[in-house]
Amino acid sequence: MEGYFTREVTRDVLSDYLYGIAAHLGLRTYGEPTIFSPSGMGKEENQGFDAFIPLIDSGISTYIWSKENFFSIIVYTCKNFDTQAAISYTKDYFCVSSEMALMEF
Repeated sequence: MEGYFTREVTRDVLSDYLYGIAAHLGLRTYGEPTIFSPSGMGKEENQGFDAFIPLIDSGISTYIWSKENFFSIIVYTCKNFDTQAAISYTKDYFCVSSEMALMEF
């Protein structure tokens, strides 16, 4: 899923999202989220967060570009889940006001 958000995203907000979407989709985690922020390293337009939460059946990766208010999220799992529920949860959580791009396979 990709889109533009209007909510302020911090490390805590991102951690809450990862736990929340996993629970909302009935996916089981087995560890805490790992969240990185380059904190001034690299290009200014690439500042934000890289995050991952491990699932029993794989993981969820989240990438946030803070300056552009853009996110890219991958829910990768061998377990079936409701794609529309993932979209709706993400759209509401990040206060997405426009359409989101989605690739499913």
